[in-house]
Amino acid sequence: MATVILVRHARSTANTAGVLAGRTPGVELDGTGREQAARTGARLGAVPLVAVVSSPLERCRQTAQAVLDHQGSGLAARVEEDLTECDYGAWQGGSLAELAKEQLWSVVQRQPSAAVFPGGESLVAMHARAVSAVRRIDAAVEAEHGPAAVWAAVTHGDLVKAILADALGLHLDLFQRLHADPASVSVVRYTPAQPHVLAVNTHAGDLSWLGAQPDAPQVGGGAGPAVPAGAS
Repeated sequence: MATVILVRHARSTANTAGVLAGRTPGVELDGTGREQAARTGARLGAVPLVAVVSSPLERCRQTAQAVLDHQGSGLAARVEEDLTECDYGAWQGGSLAELAKEQLWSVVQRQPSAAVFPGGESLVAMHARAVSAVRRIDAAVEAEHGPAAVWAAVTHGDLVKAILADALGLHLDLFQRLHADPASVSVVRYTPAQPHVLAVNTHAGDLSWLGAQPDAPQVGGGAGPAVPAGAS
């Protein structure tokens, strides 16, 4: 199947305020976040994306636009509701420092599969919708553009980690061991047999090799992509 570049939105005003934004409207990128998004967009400019799909929340749509600004292909971001942030219910808008004192915080960190946010969503439900959405979109991208197609999903940290955990075959209770920093790039290539995780939480490095026809999986790992021009 096709390859998805998972992009977490760049730094937001809620990130710097220490607030759990959740689905609160009007949370946008701060100055540093806009710079981060521009750098990530420039980095992805080396990859001929066939689609950019975004969470509907402002901070993701702003990051997605920064990606589109470096594509030069007339693409427009598609909004996907199933890539939106977890519904944190009563926790939404709360101070992270105060929420960390709650008993549920320990459950979220140690046993996410048992975590249900008061008046909101469970992490199991979040995981299921995120993985289902990415796999569904990836299959549609391949059907339209072929197995060498690459697309970007711009979403939220917990969703990126949940999608990566699924691709790695990890139980949801282990997904907190993964990291997805603001404006980071992770890469998953789906195949009929299984997903292949090509990158996790990266901030720099050449990505142009993602536009090449993928090699078939091989025993021992194969030869890998060609060394980028100018690399030592």
